This record gives sequence, C-alpha cells and structure tokens, in this order.
Amino acid sequence: MSTLTATPKGAATRDAIIERAYEIARFSGVEGLSIGPLAQAVGMSKSGVFAHFGSREDLQLAVIEAAAVRFGEAVFLPALRAPRGVPRLRAVMQHWFEWVRGNSGGCVLLGSVTEYDDRPGPLRDQVQRNVQRWHDLLRRAIELAVESGHLRAGDPAQYVFELYAIPLTVHHNAGLFGYEQARHLGEQAVERWFAANAA
Repeated sequence: MSTLTATPKGAATRDAIIERAYEIARFSGVEGLSIGPLAQAVGMSKSGVFAHFGSREDLQLAVIEAAAVRFGEAVFLPALRAPRGVPRLRAVMQHWFEWVRGNSGGCVLLGSVTEYDDRPGPLRDQVQRNVQRWHDLLRRAIELAVESGHLRAGDPAQYVFELYAIPLTVHHNAGLFGYEQARHLGEQAVERWFAANAA
C-alpha cells in the first residue's frame, strides 16, 4: 500500500476508484478496465490513479476482490441468521437469486470466470480462490444440513455442484428470458433438490 492509500483520505479515494471501476467492469468486463478512461471517470490524473494501484493488474485484482466481498455480504452473511440445516441452505439460495436480480446488467464474478478460466496468472488465481470460497461455504452449509438430519448423507462435492448450478442457470436465463421466469424455475429446482435429497 502506498503512503497515499495509508491515510483515511487515501483509503476513501481508493474505495471511490474501486467503486467506479466495479461499475465499469459490470458492463465491460474486468478486461475492459483501463487506467486512462477510469481516471477521467473519477476526475483524476492517470498518475493519481497509479498512486493507489501500481498497475492495471493490481486494479483488476482489487475489483475482483471487491466483487467477492459484495457477494459474500449479500448472499452468505444474511443466510447465517437462518437456523442451520435446510432453512439456512434455502436462505442462501434465496439471497443468491436476489443477487441475480441486482446484477442483471452484469455480474463481475461470473464475467471474471469467463474471462480468466483459461488464462494462467494472478487474476485467474484470484477468480479460482473466489469460486473455491463459495464452494467451501456451500459445502459447510450442506454438511450442517446432513448433521441436522435434514438431508441424507451423500457426496458433498456432488451436492455442491448441483446446488451451485441452479443460481448460475437462473443468472444465465434471467438476461435472455426474463428474471421472474428464471427465478420461478430456479426456486422449483431448489425445492425438487431438497425433496430428492431429504433424509
């Protein structure tokens, strides 16, 4: 961290840059981020932006991490208020569907997977860590549902794969066929999954 970003004002400026970059990345992708246009968008010089991010890649990494934090705060943290087991899993799915509604214009997290899944380097590593984080959290919620007697014991990796696929399909279909229809189908898929795997 530079001396500029070590101060409260510097941290606030850095956050404002990330906020604007995040909005650009929603519609143009993380690869669409460029220091010059971003500096213009936030009313700074290119050197001013570089003072907070040593490189374009550092900026991209910060935006991907900011997206991950937003997702966790919107989807997983609120679900912790629900009782462990199926109620908590259902809450995760409902909050995830709401995330889809709020990111209908473009999701940085999904977009970054498409952009970097076959491009080795720090950006791909960060994207992979994000996805693994969600897999781990979902797996733990599933394990608690099994321990609570709500779900039958099974292959946790398979359970994660199947549940994770539902909101991804909702997101995919929402843009093409409309959010309400996609969410309705997603909610039906979740309930069928719970019924099929009930203890």
